[in-house]
Amino acid sequence: MPSTQALQETLDAAQVEPAVFELRPDYRALLIAVDGLVPGASDEASNALLEQAEEGARTALSEQKAEHLPHIAAWREAYQAFGAKPNRTRNSLEALVRRADAGLPRVNRLTDLYNAISVMHQIPLGGEDLARYSGAPRLVRATGQEPFDTIASGEPVVEYPDAGEVLWCDDDGVTCRRWNWRQGRRTQLRDETTSALFILDALAPMSTESLLAAGADLTKHLSTLGSEVVSVQRLISHRPAPHSTAR
Repeated sequence: MPSTQALQETLDAAQVEPAVFELRPDYRALLIAVDGLVPGASDEASNALLEQAEEGARTALSEQKAEHLPHIAAWREAYQAFGAKPNRTRNSLEALVRRADAGLPRVNRLTDLYNAISVMHQIPLGGEDLARYSGAPRLVRATGQEPFDTIASGEPVVEYPDAGEVLWCDDDGVTCRRWNWRQGRRTQLRDETTSALFILDALAPMSTESLLAAGADLTKHLSTLGSEVVSVQRLISHRPAPHSTAR
């Protein structure tokens, strides 16, 4: 059975640098590290969860525009604070919500699951292949020298962020640009992923209770993806919260 020790060590070493909290003191990150996942194609269970998320998004969008939904609006303000244009670079939650009416993508059951939870709980939620990390995750203000492995015009390229941009990185470079806009190619989830890191990003008006509820829902569904799934989580905030728990 997979051990939680390595997962715990990764989360213990994760950091959000003070400059990020200076930008948004209300920011909280819930990190969930998981091992023992059994890869699989999209199935009836993941499709049903996506359909539930799509219906919820359609209901929300029937009442107000995507950019006016409270948590999306908060993230648009955060993007503007570090110089990004939210109409051009939409946070991951807004991008998914805007696709919901036409149908969310069906990728594989792991990706389907976390996309559905993101939309259902109205929270940006990133998924990374933990086996491809080099060191621990860190959320920082960019110097502009951090390499970002991505695809442009169908070809692999290395780009560099703008100075001051908020990004997630590890020892080898950027894992996600503009806080929760675009994930890097190196650490993206794959069909064969068995160990993953999920990052749930919250700003006011989302409460910490709602953030933890989203994490609990994610963990509950992840536990169905294998008989030996184990997970550890850690909440990072400007005011330190209870450190971590294993499940």
